[in-house]
Amino acid sequence: MSTTKKIVNSSINKIPQLTLLFWIMKIAATTLGETGSDLVTVPGTEDNYLIPFLFFIGVFAFFLTIQLFVKKYTPPVYWIVILSTSLAGTAFSDYMDRSLGLGYMKGSLILISLLAIIFLFWYFTEPTLNVKSIATKRVEVLYWIAILISNTLGTAAGDFLSHKAEGVGKLASGGSYLEQGLGLTIAQGAMVTGGLILLVILAYWFTNMNRVFLFWIGFVLTRPFGATFGDYLIKPHEKGGLGLENGTQIASAILLAILVICMIIEFATRKSQIDKSNKTHKDTI
Repeated sequence: MSTTKKIVNSSINKIPQLTLLFWIMKIAATTLGETGSDLVTVPGTEDNYLIPFLFFIGVFAFFLTIQLFVKKYTPPVYWIVILSTSLAGTAFSDYMDRSLGLGYMKGSLILISLLAIIFLFWYFTEPTLNVKSIATKRVEVLYWIAILISNTLGTAAGDFLSHKAEGVGKLASGGSYLEQGLGLTIAQGAMVTGGLILLVILAYWFTNMNRVFLFWIGFVLTRPFGATFGDYLIKPHEKGGLGLENGTQIASAILLAILVICMIIEFATRKSQIDKSNKTHKDTI
């Protein structure tokens, strides 16, 4: 497919081209979701995770409405919606697993079931899960719901990897929740999810596995990678993190800067492609 057609199709679908830059931005946004959520999650009350979730789901709904009504792919709007799903997903996962006391395993299983239901409904509504075929508002809404749930699942799965195999966590309010994790360190959790993403990349390049399946597996895996890597950046040494002073603020600022720089690069690349396409068109007239 020519560059011009790719740009046109991307505009119709209102999503970015699935390039390396897309995946860098996705990881930066999902990791920022982990660190950014911690900036507004203030321990001390039983529903401390519910309040940030309600705030971020409101932000998500606001920018999703804008995204649904724009006529073409608009990077700031698209990536703010992605970021808001990561922030809301992090807060909601913490609310389910900790405040409601479901634990990481049960919370993850519930979210896997919800994601499967969304995919089944999507498939029977529009017989493809290919994000390049998003051409109606209904499918676009399903796409964003799937992203919100997958980012929530990613947080729960990341916590499941890096918490005690059997234990009870304590909330600042005095409540408790089941940890039920695999007992890996935060760094080990990041390496496991990073390794799984590498396997998806290898499968993409060296096998004939279904590309749509690989996309969604990779998309879901970036969230637990972001969750564990984000925790590694901001948690103290005794919890397996780097223990940086003001680590949450510093990591969030760096990740936001990466996201903005990537958007600028993407804009410049697309503009260059369009200018080159227009020049070629004029030369052929």
